[in-house]
Amino acid sequence: MGFISETLDSIKKTNVRQILLQGVSLGMIVTSALIIWKSLMCFTGSESPVVVVLSGSMEPGFRRGDILFLHMSSAPIRTGEIVVFHVDGREIPIVHRVIKGQMWLQRHHIMGRAVGFLPYVGWVTIIMTEKPYIKYILIGALGLLVITSKE
Repeated sequence: MGFISETLDSIKKTNVRQILLQGVSLGMIVTSALIIWKSLMCFTGSESPVVVVLSGSMEPGFRRGDILFLHMSSAPIRTGEIVVFHVDGREIPIVHRVIKGQMWLQRHHIMGRAVGFLPYVGWVTIIMTEKPYIKYILIGALGLLVITSKE
């Protein structure tokens, strides 16, 4: 209980100017993240320049939790390329290797080609999606850290 009472005392002692400064700092962080995301969208030509592999269907090439970097160009899709596409009626995009005979896959379905990956980093997203209470604990802890920080 000592930590909670110390945190509440710290919140009570902060002045309005400090709270506003912390709010502006948090806003700048969120805005910066959005600007980076939108810049990546423009640079890659993809509506989602980064995706997380959610299943083990692409092993051994990509494992569950890998982050894929996508790029969308006007070049034709070739057999053997790894693409991320969405199917009408499904919310989650699909990562798959293009095989001969996939004529139903049209250009408007494709979100981008995989041009690189970062192994295991996407596990953070998977864990927060599968166990939402962890996401709320993390957001609460970060918010408390922002409120109670003195600088």
